[in-house]
Amino acid sequence: MQSYPDTRLYIDGGWRDTARHLPVINPATEVQIGRVAHAGIADLDDALAAAERGFARWRRTPPRDRADIMLRAAALLRDRQEEIARDITAEHGKPLAQARLEVIRGCEFLEWDAGEAVRTYGRVIPSAPGVRYMVHHEPVGVVLGLSPWNFPMSQPCRKVAGALASGCAIILKAAEETPAGAMHIAQAFHDAGLPPGVLNLVFGDPAEISGHLIAQEPVRLVAFTGSTAVGQHLTTLASQHMTRVLMELGGHAPVIVCKDTDVEAAARSCAIRKYRNAGQVCTSPTRFFVHAGLFDRFLEIFTAQAEATVVGDGMANGTEMGPVANDRRMPALLDLVEDACAEGARLCTGGGRIGETGYFMAPTVLAHVPDSARIMREEPFGPVAVINPVPSLDAAIAQANAVPYGLAAYGFSDRAADIDRMTSELEAGNLSFNTLEASLPETPFGGVKSSGYGREGGTEGLHNYMNVKNVSHSMTIV
Repeated sequence: MQSYPDTRLYIDGGWRDTARHLPVINPATEVQIGRVAHAGIADLDDALAAAERGFARWRRTPPRDRADIMLRAAALLRDRQEEIARDITAEHGKPLAQARLEVIRGCEFLEWDAGEAVRTYGRVIPSAPGVRYMVHHEPVGVVLGLSPWNFPMSQPCRKVAGALASGCAIILKAAEETPAGAMHIAQAFHDAGLPPGVLNLVFGDPAEISGHLIAQEPVRLVAFTGSTAVGQHLTTLASQHMTRVLMELGGHAPVIVCKDTDVEAAARSCAIRKYRNAGQVCTSPTRFFVHAGLFDRFLEIFTAQAEATVVGDGMANGTEMGPVANDRRMPALLDLVEDACAEGARLCTGGGRIGETGYFMAPTVLAHVPDSARIMREEPFGPVAVINPVPSLDAAIAQANAVPYGLAAYGFSDRAADIDRMTSELEAGNLSFNTLEASLPETPFGGVKSSGYGREGGTEGLHNYMNVKNVSHSMTIV
């Protein structure tokens, strides 16, 4: 079996170690498997200077050439899929099959944005004779990309893809708990011939890194994926310097199950997706509002599927759900379950830790959860589902919208009128009906309300990384 790599910083086209390191823990065994370099202020300043030089070169690189390098890097990552997936499973805990799929999804982000790099069209606005009004799209500058631990490969890829395709340079601060995915991305771009300084990778103290770099004038965009609380803090820091932000923040996704749907198929599909990545997905279906006439059957099937989920080490054959990713998640989840039960919720299955080694939590189902329970307002970000009956679609929509989040929402119905109503009235940036797929490279992804603003992916994805310049040209001096 391959050994997990120690992770260094990647600055100005080269790898560097540091005097300080942070441990990387396998969440299935609680054993340290590696170390990650801890950047100091001098390292951050070097990364910023390198990014400035890289941007000056990269912005003048023809879009087709930028796209070619991105596609070469994606091809290398595809070739290294197995090695990367094993590192992701070791550091994060997710089943190996899911880690393999994550590598491919990261490559798809790079490939899609590489195609968009050559389509950042401007336009000519009709004008009087002798005058031209033109709109140009230009890269914003140096980007500070901050990616989370729940998808160690695909989330960093998404930040890198948008920045590089638009002609920006990026300093990527990836998660210290799961550093290997970002390390593989940097190595692939290095091997693909990316000029020095265009992509820089740092790890360390998150508050120190963000506080130092956001204050620097060359940083023109902060692109962050993570919790709403941290996103609000970063937005406040950025506002002090009039720095733009792209925020993909927390969710608390509702699922509405209407009376006219295949309840058995919906319940199985929902349960399988709920426990993917141990529920540690910002778009994870969490609050299920089921028509009262289908509620008992939905709950029965969902609970049975939850109990049948194979929980174990992600490297083991047949594992369907691994551990939660770090030691902070377990007490937070158990506290939410305890609070819900104290408020009168029914614990249908799970609710506790599995074993004494590893951060394994049983797939959990709570039913008849009152609005007073914290879990109705707070995203669990773990393998806990809330299933409540509702008397009508009106009630379901009201419950779905009753939180400050609006990242993803789902509905199951065979009636076009119900789908139309949910499309119009649900407050979310991403809606999916009769499917739980919320994010694809070719579709714009982002939230409303406290789930952030800006979009990644789709034809809209590069807009956040670019400035709009209006040019007025008179053929004579007036």
